[in-house]
Amino acid sequence: MSSESPASSPITRHRTIAVLGNPNVGKTTLFNRIVGIRAKTANFPGTTQEARVAHITRKEADATIESVLIDLPGIYSLNLDLSESRVCAQCLDGTAAPSGEEAHKPDALLVVLDATNLMRNLTIVAESIDRRLPTVVAVNMIDAARRRGIGIDAKRLSEMLGCEVVVCSARTGEGIDELMHALRNARVPDRSAPSDQQGIERWSQDVYLNACAPLDTLDDDHVTDRLDRAFTHPILGVCSFALVMTGLFYVIFKLAAYPMDWIDGWFGVLGGWVGSLLPDGAIKDLLVDGVIAGVGGTVIFLPQICLLFFLLALLEGTGYLARAAFVIDRLLRPFGLSGHAFVPLLSSHACAIPGIMATRAIPDRRDRLAAILIAPFMSCTARIPVYVLLIGILFPARPSMQAIAFTGCYVLGASGGLLTSLLARRTILKGRSRPMALELPSYRIPDLKSALLLTYDRGMVFLKKAGTLIVAISIVLWWLGAYPKYETPTLVQTQIGPHMSEQEVAEAERFNAEQLELFKESLPSYKTFLDQIGGFVQPVFAPLGYNDQLTVGVLASFAAREVFVSTMAIQVAGYDDIDEEGVLFLIENARRKDGTLMFNTPTAWSLLVFYVFASLCLPTTVVTAKESGAWRWAFLQLGWMSFVAYAGALAAYNIALMVGG
Repeated sequence: MSSESPASSPITRHRTIAVLGNPNVGKTTLFNRIVGIRAKTANFPGTTQEARVAHITRKEADATIESVLIDLPGIYSLNLDLSESRVCAQCLDGTAAPSGEEAHKPDALLVVLDATNLMRNLTIVAESIDRRLPTVVAVNMIDAARRRGIGIDAKRLSEMLGCEVVVCSARTGEGIDELMHALRNARVPDRSAPSDQQGIERWSQDVYLNACAPLDTLDDDHVTDRLDRAFTHPILGVCSFALVMTGLFYVIFKLAAYPMDWIDGWFGVLGGWVGSLLPDGAIKDLLVDGVIAGVGGTVIFLPQICLLFFLLALLEGTGYLARAAFVIDRLLRPFGLSGHAFVPLLSSHACAIPGIMATRAIPDRRDRLAAILIAPFMSCTARIPVYVLLIGILFPARPSMQAIAFTGCYVLGASGGLLTSLLARRTILKGRSRPMALELPSYRIPDLKSALLLTYDRGMVFLKKAGTLIVAISIVLWWLGAYPKYETPTLVQTQIGPHMSEQEVAEAERFNAEQLELFKESLPSYKTFLDQIGGFVQPVFAPLGYNDQLTVGVLASFAAREVFVSTMAIQVAGYDDIDEEGVLFLIENARRKDGTLMFNTPTAWSLLVFYVFASLCLPTTVVTAKESGAWRWAFLQLGWMSFVAYAGALAAYNIALMVGG
């Protein structure tokens, strides 16, 4: 289908081919079959709508043909008042193009139809014919249509539409060569279609009856009906969805842990290797603690993201997710959300980053923004170390209460998110939530290649869009935490050996204890700019029961919530290379300057509630800005969640004081 062209080709011709179709017709699978992994994802400027773009070079006898294929968003009509419909219409009119491409009318239009549901797909064909562009119609999923007893007369359909029609299967590869030949010879349709809705419906029915064989009723249809009754039932549907998603997240938690540990280990080895090659100094610290640590802290999210999108692509390929969204829609609608938001929100329990990225499947912009704003309220895996630490302090050796408190954290976070959505939809995102009109696709075996290509594409989008900015900000945080440099005082200790008498051992221990106290007193109160910021900001957190050290821990965890544990370990013990039980023991017994426990019960409750609500995650803030299209939404999310976290922590602290904590 393509080949490399020699530099000596006398003529180079450029062609643009737009690929259009309804959702769930196999359009992207067909696109992937044609272009493979050469596609990239690009936004339409000024929108959050995306298209996949691929460049194909083909050599002919007298010229080199460079074709650009644009996989447009799936739509039901070009005339709907929706952003995805508008960008498709503008692309066909030549007034818009994905980023990096020139805006002009496409040289050919490929309209993809579902052979198993042809009549409903004909609306977009009628609208495409009126554009008077060289057009080819691909009737996809012909293999599935044959199994259901549907016959397509491609010649008769071509006569009625006035353009070339090719029956094909993106899954098996049937008809792909014929389709590519038809695209090279695409012509403007010599027929027209009605422009009014009633006329289009009559025209579609006439085309269908003349070009398609009647559907034979097979046993498979009875099975499909029974599955639909179960999966869309108000109770059974919810239970089945909970079961499926529980299994999905179990797989993500279980499988992602291994590559995440490998990535963490690889970057640790890389940091050690680079550190061993360079002399001590600012460059070594920058590369090891800034660049490598920043990149590693970003890439470690990749396994979760890839697994999530891969499994969701497989589920979507079966046709199940459309049924699940239909069921959940009625539960989320009172909070101003649609069923499209449920999978992204559930995904956020693994990590808010892939959850926010998954909101691209939400067609309405207001619904999508609401889901993006509340996704970080869902308790993600990064909060788990903090939850374990604080719940262990609050309920030591009481596993049943620990389990209840752990579950309560998840429920509290989700409740805060839903109430935030309700508030947003009545204020800054006013307007009725878009009704979720969707067509239930046929059940089918998912296409593994398409799922892998989608996974690759989303993984690269994450690394390219989020990685660079995350690394830059991580370097800034490293600098704040590393400077100004100071001379560390020397700790003098007496070595205790087996040859020493009891009196000598006692004197040595007393000497070592005195030297340790002198060592601690000689350390600067605020070692770095981050420490100084912590001391400056501490009065803000004082009403929550936080001292200077706790304030530094909270500020440091902005890069990632789990950093709180290691930061507190460093401040309390002077190092962080200890196991979780050691951290818990040290923090339980850590003292403030006045001799009281640093983590008393009111403070522990305050911190727990604070971390349930706070958006302390730099990557999430960056991805929110990227996915929403503006930093103002990221700052609004950060500010609102910080306010809710502060208010909740203040309430928890004072309630705990009142009940005798």
